[in-house]
Amino acid sequence: MMEEGAIGVLTVLGLAVGSFLNVCIHRLPLRQSVVTPSSRCPACGGALRWSDNIPVLSYLWLRGRCRTCDAQISPVYPLVELSTAVVFVLQYQELGWQPLLAVRLLFGCAMIVLFVIDLRHRILPNAITIPGIVVGLASALAFEPGWRSALTGVVIGGGGLFLLAEVYYRIRRQDGLGMGDVKMLAMIGAFLGWQLMLVTLLLASLLGSVIGIGMLVLGLSDGKYALPLGSFLALAAVVAMATGEPFVTWYGGLYPLPR
Repeated sequence: MMEEGAIGVLTVLGLAVGSFLNVCIHRLPLRQSVVTPSSRCPACGGALRWSDNIPVLSYLWLRGRCRTCDAQISPVYPLVELSTAVVFVLQYQELGWQPLLAVRLLFGCAMIVLFVIDLRHRILPNAITIPGIVVGLASALAFEPGWRSALTGVVIGGGGLFLLAEVYYRIRRQDGLGMGDVKMLAMIGAFLGWQLMLVTLLLASLLGSVIGIGMLVLGLSDGKYALPLGSFLALAAVVAMATGEPFVTWYGGLYPLPR
């Protein structure tokens, strides 16, 4: 019963936090405050009632439309709320009640916000990535993955991607990777350590390759379309956070790696 109660609490908390993440997703690219003013309809600017802000339920009750102007509400809003709740529950089931859980939930929230923003706007706000590097390194002083692995993750992740971007630019004379991707991978390294950062990069690369090839085969791209690497990194980081350790353990058994 206690387990079920904890899952219920984290589900409700995840939905509520997901509602706030929607505010961040909408306002950060516009360089607006995420605190004030209160929530408003993006179409007509009308203030939302408290009953319009109930995660998922309000969207269903209003049938995906604004109460005031009848404009369609993006289904991304309830999807973000549900995704946040899922991350909260899965991380609790993996870690239980311990301080590291709060760190991982914060990281998961940041990945959800970056996933949607990069998918929509092709930007990765410094307001998340730079403080994320600092918070990740600070938390690693007391929790997993430890400060050595975290610092190595920042250097290899951010530094390696920066060098790759520089080489690509000097060869092709055009930007292939943005600095936002560099800072984001450094942030992932700070929170997850260098091993899971590499797992994240591998998964993101595979995902990007599959989608890119699929778009070419289906005639949806001419090969010049810039895929949102940040979105792939965010999705891969959440997967690596939840399932990457068994892979690292298995691989380390074949080829022992330093911690």
